[in-house]
Amino acid sequence: MTTQFYERLSNDLTRLLENSIDYNVTIEVGENKQIYKLHSYILQSRSSYFYKKLNEIPFNENHIKVLKMPDISIQIFDIIIKYIYGGIISLENLQNSVLFELLIASNELNLDKLIELLQTHFVVNNASWLKLNFSWVCRIKNLKNLNRLLEFCNNIIAKHPDTIFGSDIFLTLPEDTLISIIKKDDLQLRESKIWQYVIQWGKAQNPTLPTNLDEWTSDDFLTLKTTLKNCLPHIRYFSISSEDVFKMIFPYQQILESEVNNKQTYSTALLPRTINITIPTRNTLNIITDKHALKISSWIDRKLTKYTKNNPYEFKLLVRGSRDGFDVGTIYKNCDKISSIVIVLKVKDTGEILGGYIPCELDKDKNKWIYSPDSFIFSLKTANIKKSILSRVSKSHHTDHAIANFPLHSTIFFGNNLCLVGNLKNGKKCCCLQNKDIYDSYDKFEKPIRSEKFLDKILSENSVFNVEEYEVFQVSKKK
Repeated sequence: MTTQFYERLSNDLTRLLENSIDYNVTIEVGENKQIYKLHSYILQSRSSYFYKKLNEIPFNENHIKVLKMPDISIQIFDIIIKYIYGGIISLENLQNSVLFELLIASNELNLDKLIELLQTHFVVNNASWLKLNFSWVCRIKNLKNLNRLLEFCNNIIAKHPDTIFGSDIFLTLPEDTLISIIKKDDLQLRESKIWQYVIQWGKAQNPTLPTNLDEWTSDDFLTLKTTLKNCLPHIRYFSISSEDVFKMIFPYQQILESEVNNKQTYSTALLPRTINITIPTRNTLNIITDKHALKISSWIDRKLTKYTKNNPYEFKLLVRGSRDGFDVGTIYKNCDKISSIVIVLKVKDTGEILGGYIPCELDKDKNKWIYSPDSFIFSLKTANIKKSILSRVSKSHHTDHAIANFPLHSTIFFGNNLCLVGNLKNGKKCCCLQNKDIYDSYDKFEKPIRSEKFLDKILSENSVFNVEEYEVFQVSKKK
């Protein structure tokens, strides 16, 4: 019979890490250059990265191998080194942003078991966080090594390609990420658009290329060809119309291995993609769920019993912070003269989802208070918030000051009860002011929408906030 004492072994190795007896490796970590005294035989047996790296580094005169890792934070390395020595890790008390940094670092250090655990944590249990931080996820280098995460991202992009092709981060995508996207058989884009995006990406990698194609030399075409050599084989040229071939491809014929002749290219023929162009590409709900949308629709219709299925309203996405920008001016620009809009915010650090409904039209050209008796503000139930809160316009106050439409000051106020100011992501000026002793005459809505723990005092550190993401929807009855 074999008896195993893994817990005792883990404890002994963890104590060895703490005492650093007979260490022969020092690793300098982070910007603060914290020194860890470690043991090569443990590092090399647990990580192929350290196995290779430490074999390349000679011992110094003190018989110590010195390694510097400035790009990894002390917090992340501390978690990793305890895992390497003791084989134990707890995810419970760590924020998703920290866990994602941990996943990236684990990938760099080839910690296979930890990579698999963290991928499962996100893809299975925290898919909503991945969607909310999609642009960040897609910019990760070596994403191809994170198979489950890559598959998750590519499935979203295939169905909703505008989430990436229409975003500011598209031109900064790593090559391997772009290739994994355009290889998808179910990518919901016409082939001519894929060609245009690939060319656009290639030019962005070479900013010195002339803007006017007529000014390009053979060397310029060669530069673009070299940049796109791994991307071009994945274009389905046979799926492009003759008209688009002459208009879009023929001007770049020098970058192709074979000549373009009408609709044909003499490259390997790939099967057409499975395309359903009717799939919506811009209306995905990132912050709120379908259940949240049903609840908001019930509030709009003043239903005592909320809708549970068959939402009578369509939520059309107008603005998304990560896609369009976080300044309040962006809301005015994209929602001018549009009525029946819902603004939803995900508060940074707390995970709260706050929002408001404006049935009247916004005006991007002048400051004014808007009469809006049917407006309401809300907070939604989440994993951290036990219940949703609805706050309608108070009947005890004049409703002609319910909505502050102040584009010239880059602000939108729901009374003083939900205030959106300036840059929602970095300005830390958003707030929910509600103090009956001070602001009673300005409280246009019935009750606070934030939990009491976030409303300790006016303008305290907790009462002003930044948002992690925001979205604005036009809500209209389905036909």
